[in-house]
Amino acid sequence: MAQMHPFGISVNDIRQASERLTEKVIRTPVIPCDALSKTLDLDLHFKAENLQHEGSFKIRGATNAVLALANRVGKNQLAQRGVITHSSGNHAAALARAASLLGVGARIVMPHNSSPRKLTAVQRYGIQPILCEPSSEARQLKAEEIIAETRAQMIHAYDDPDIIAGQGTVGLEIIEQIKNIDVILAPVGGGGLLAGILVAVKSIAPNTQVFGCEPTFADDAYRSLLAGAIEKPTRYDSVADGLRTCLGEITFPIIKHFVDGILLVDESEILEATRTIATQGRLVAEPSGAVTLAAATRYHQQFKGKRVVAVISGGNLDMGGCSLGRA
Repeated sequence: MAQMHPFGISVNDIRQASERLTEKVIRTPVIPCDALSKTLDLDLHFKAENLQHEGSFKIRGATNAVLALANRVGKNQLAQRGVITHSSGNHAAALARAASLLGVGARIVMPHNSSPRKLTAVQRYGIQPILCEPSSEARQLKAEEIIAETRAQMIHAYDDPDIIAGQGTVGLEIIEQIKNIDVILAPVGGGGLLAGILVAVKSIAPNTQVFGCEPTFADDAYRSLLAGAIEKPTRYDSVADGLRTCLGEITFPIIKHFVDGILLVDESEILEATRTIATQGRLVAEPSGAVTLAAATRYHQQFKGKRVVAVISGGNLDMGGCSLGRA
């Protein structure tokens, strides 16, 4: 089949990313869940990115971006300038680890109200996070100040072709690991993971449906597809804190072109799915990663009898900040 390259990223970019990431990331398993398959009347499997380094798929994109950048500009020059990002979530620790693999300095801008767990995840790589006010504007301004001073190379959390290609290796692995997939469910926040999976899967197995999953409290991707343009979030209080970001200028056209739909789930459904993955799937998922099971459960009639792979995007559950008591 002819390989698609309409948006500046192709399946070949994802295959190259996969080669770069060999022995640097975990080829996470696709795990069947018989108990939930029987309950939901479908053939359910989990792509367990919660078992990835740093407990999140983010390590794929960050590592690919740093390695690809080193190839383009030269490792020595990159080491002199370093890399920088702003993130309150898993991308911060992912970039810190990726930079350490190459011996490249990294500067990580984080909101001062970031969870202690996420701050510690960056600090263990010898990087002291640069704290700022908890707004997207403040994070961006602080990063721009540092870039002006240091010429550090910005690596965006999701709106970057190398990041998207790295995240797309999730989709590549799913296609290689399990046959005859009918549906793949992936969380969507900024869209890097969903966009990467879409390019990989629609290039290799175009009849496989791919749906994005997001909270009704963070339904900007759903509204963006309806509007035909990027819509901003209207609230920021979903328990799925990794999905509160709006789509990017690169990720949105890919998602708009390829996705089979966006499935919305409520807060109580996300919390219930987080518990269910632990009790019946024997896996730890953060709420942002559990939205896929929430969607499989809510829309199970739509997927009746089908083989469904739900991507658990991360397992960094903040036990102090997220109550899993009955909603």
